[in-house]
Amino acid sequence: MTRNIFVLGLTELQRRELDSVRGAHAYTFHELLDYESLVHETDYDLEKLLARARQQLADFDGHVDAIVAHWDFPSSIIGPLLSAEHGLPAPSLPALLKCEHKYWSRLEQMACVPEVVPRFASFDPFAEDVLEQIGMEFPYWVKPVKAHSSELGFAIHSEADLREALQEIREQIADVGDAFDQALSRVDLPAELEGAGGNSCLAEQIITGIQAAPEGTVFDGEFHVHGVFDMHRDEDGTSIARLDYPASTIPESVQQRMVDVARRFMDHIGYDNAAFNVEYMWDRDTDQLWLIEVNTRISQSHSDLFAKVDGASNHEVVIDMALGRKPSMPHRQGPYAVAAKAAIFHDEDAIVTGIPSEQDVAAVRERFPDTQLTLQVEVGDRLSELPHQASYRFILGDVYLGADSREQLEEHYRDILEMLPFTFRPVVTQDAS
Repeated sequence: MTRNIFVLGLTELQRRELDSVRGAHAYTFHELLDYESLVHETDYDLEKLLARARQQLADFDGHVDAIVAHWDFPSSIIGPLLSAEHGLPAPSLPALLKCEHKYWSRLEQMACVPEVVPRFASFDPFAEDVLEQIGMEFPYWVKPVKAHSSELGFAIHSEADLREALQEIREQIADVGDAFDQALSRVDLPAELEGAGGNSCLAEQIITGIQAAPEGTVFDGEFHVHGVFDMHRDEDGTSIARLDYPASTIPESVQQRMVDVARRFMDHIGYDNAAFNVEYMWDRDTDQLWLIEVNTRISQSHSDLFAKVDGASNHEVVIDMALGRKPSMPHRQGPYAVAAKAAIFHDEDAIVTGIPSEQDVAAVRERFPDTQLTLQVEVGDRLSELPHQASYRFILGDVYLGADSREQLEEHYRDILEMLPFTFRPVVTQDAS
């Protein structure tokens, strides 16, 4: 019997990955809401999106067997809410929000894994006394309690930096913050969160070291990690330039500490019937492990890399859980020893005047089989106006590739960049007006 699986914001790349999972012949994948509304949009209304999704499911002439979400908020909340309404496996909303609300998550982390939590403070970005609310010495990071990726995240080294960051935060925080408040209104919040709603911010100690992320699942109370990733930052230390699988830059013993911390935290908040990935920073000199953040989903950035190394996408564990089955993944059964997702960056604001052609992309795939390319820009785009970009660097696209060694991986990545022609013109006064 064919199982109907609804995927929030389904893309063509995801569809190809989903069609390659074991047992795909028994599944029919349906788009639930569209990518534009869930990911590319910059101003969300959670209740309206929920209403649209409910209507779409109600209009479906068949049985809803599973609902899966791979994107960040609001998909990460919409998927579990709809699953629970249809009697399907799902994590509780309080457990989700204890991960997704950055300040609430830090409070819960302090209660169970305090040794990995950097200094932090909550503040109201619209208040007059922000500096006093933060009460920390420079430098530090500031960010909303909920935002896309590194959007509206700023390194603060002075009062002037803070004033500049607050101006941008005040202009844009409500795009996600108002919808996040709609999610928070569905649960009873602790007294410690008074005044720290969706449009509040967090200041955090700047931490340094080597970054890595275990990914796993909790199903019927059983915790399991199916992979650990290296997260290589660029030379400035501000952006993730490359993800490598499997992890190799951090000792096995430290990776195990990461897994143990994740287990303790998930047990503490009652997280169940869902995937997760947890980002850490490890200081080799001091052996200090820092917890950066907890994500309530598999990482789509990991999907193709799992397929290249292990022989199956991590979509498998999400489908298993959504259908009420114990999740499982193959191990080291793929065609490559290592794999990576590497970003294509541009460091200055500019107008895009040229992007790689279909012939350029085909040439890359012919020379490097199994390589996937995703481009995030089109001719005419101004980089600073693209949605969900970081405040300090612009991503043009990503390259997913496999290799027999890390040295070969880096060599192939450099060769691919040389094969992808992008052209730009500088931003001039009339562009900025």
